[in-house]
Amino acid sequence: MDRNNLIGFILIFAILGGSFYLMKPSQEEIKKEQQLQDSIKRAKEGVVVTKDSTRITSPAEAVADSVLAKQPFGVASVGTEQVITLQNERIAVNLSSKGGRVKSVELKEEKNYDDSKLILFDGDNNRFGLEFNVPGKAVKTNDLYFQPQGSSFTVSGEESKSVTMRLSYSADQYIDYIYTLAGNDYNLKLDIRTVGLNDLIDVKNKSLLLNWETTLTQKERNVKSEREKSAIFFRDVEGEVDHLSETSDEKETVENKLSWIAYKQHFFSTVLTSKDGLSNVNLNSVFLNEQGLVKTYQTTADLAYTGQKENQYGFSFFFGPNKYKTLKAEGNDFDKIINMGWGPMGWINKFITVPIFDFLDGFHMGYGIVILILTLFLKFIMFPLTFKSYQSMAKMRVLKPQLDEIKEKVGEDNPMLLQQEQMKLYKQAGVNPLGGCLPLLLQMPFTLAFFFFFPNLFELRGESFLWIKDLSTYDAPITFANIPVINVDHISLMCVLMTLTTLLTTWYNNATSGAANNQMKYIGYIMPLVFFFVLNSFPAGLNYYYFLSAVLTFLTQVIIRQFIDDDKILAKIEEKKSKPQAEKKKSSFQKKMEDMMRAQQAAQQNKKN
Repeated sequence: MDRNNLIGFILIFAILGGSFYLMKPSQEEIKKEQQLQDSIKRAKEGVVVTKDSTRITSPAEAVADSVLAKQPFGVASVGTEQVITLQNERIAVNLSSKGGRVKSVELKEEKNYDDSKLILFDGDNNRFGLEFNVPGKAVKTNDLYFQPQGSSFTVSGEESKSVTMRLSYSADQYIDYIYTLAGNDYNLKLDIRTVGLNDLIDVKNKSLLLNWETTLTQKERNVKSEREKSAIFFRDVEGEVDHLSETSDEKETVENKLSWIAYKQHFFSTVLTSKDGLSNVNLNSVFLNEQGLVKTYQTTADLAYTGQKENQYGFSFFFGPNKYKTLKAEGNDFDKIINMGWGPMGWINKFITVPIFDFLDGFHMGYGIVILILTLFLKFIMFPLTFKSYQSMAKMRVLKPQLDEIKEKVGEDNPMLLQQEQMKLYKQAGVNPLGGCLPLLLQMPFTLAFFFFFPNLFELRGESFLWIKDLSTYDAPITFANIPVINVDHISLMCVLMTLTTLLTTWYNNATSGAANNQMKYIGYIMPLVFFFVLNSFPAGLNYYYFLSAVLTFLTQVIIRQFIDDDKILAKIEEKKSKPQAEKKKSSFQKKMEDMMRAQQAAQQNKKN
């Protein structure tokens, strides 16, 4: 290699080395190049990085989202829950974008037994939606995400506002839930509209399925009583109101079209009213023994679907107390949700007790005083019957020595002759042996009517009197571990007072009437003790009424006893016996009694022969 070639190679290496040094990339350029290479690598591997996110979506997830978006209502299958709150003076309603349903309802004017907010239901405890089929999919609107068309609001007075929850299939195909709330009202109006779904929905049965499920949570101190006074009520379009069992699980398929369905809890109800009626209704009520839970209710019903471009269904929810005046004012037989008793007991409560109670309630007195005045008023009305009953018992008392003489003379081995002689004495003395019982029997419906009235009286809820904190449930100054045999874990002081007063009245009746030492005498002492265990867990308001009634009965008998002279009664009876009496036309009852005695006497004689 000659000198010139060597110099040439040296210059070439020098130029190349200088070029590498001068053209070396900076650290920033290296970092950008690394990011570019990493991006190219991920692209080759099929991994997608979302913009402004560090989360990496796998190819499977990307494909799944793409497939889901192409399904009917697929975009609505995922989303974030939004809550819209509608309020007035009485209720606060939370609407959830998931399902477009009512998520929770608070009654602002009421409290739970523990003084917490009264929420009728919350979260997944209430499910409400439509179910139908579209090509390739069964749709349940309760599981899909609606888009709110509006925001939260508060109304009052005569004002009303609406908000729409929309479930979209496309821009011109959707389902709207339109909620309307007015001021000072317990009702939430719901209009459901289906638009442009006529070619999409499979309507082989020409109907959509409405599914409504609610789980009731405890709101009263006595959850056992709360369960036994909760039931599904319903009214058909003909006006007949019925209900499922209050004390056991029950399912029922209702053939008639229904105008409303009520999910009744002891003192509160949610009532769904349908403008066009609900068909093929299936109802299900299930007891829940878990702590803090009452029952689960479920309803499925068919909504007629005509297949037109637009269909509309009108509903209304009532969220409120089972207060007789409130339900009566709502109309549509809502008041029949409250059990006022059957037959005469129901008539007494509706037409006598309720009007008197409402009148007294208008004076804004304590409910302990109201019950006292109500008891005095009813005792005053019943006083003529009570006085007549006591007069009859006094006549029987003064006749007792003569009846004993007849018994001794005839003997007990001839009961028919003994009965004839006793009836003869009654006739001569002008005494009706049933005279003391009939007035008491006439008073019995009033006594039983209150057995239904007070346990269902909303006004007593949370009201205190003396040591009683809540007249709508039992008072329990003494509590202890539950005794399984008799299922008792407390002692109601008001029930104790009622029982003691009843025993005192029984003792006084036996002492003044000269009752014989027979089994009937001791039954009078046993029955109050039996009723103690029955009524121990009943509302203190009911036991307070029975206590007042027993006290007034005892005082009435003591006072009447002072004005009735047995000697004068006996003198009048003897005077009447001594006077010849014209033959009176016998009543049908007397004829039947005499015919019966003759038949029995003849049968005994034939038996002896």
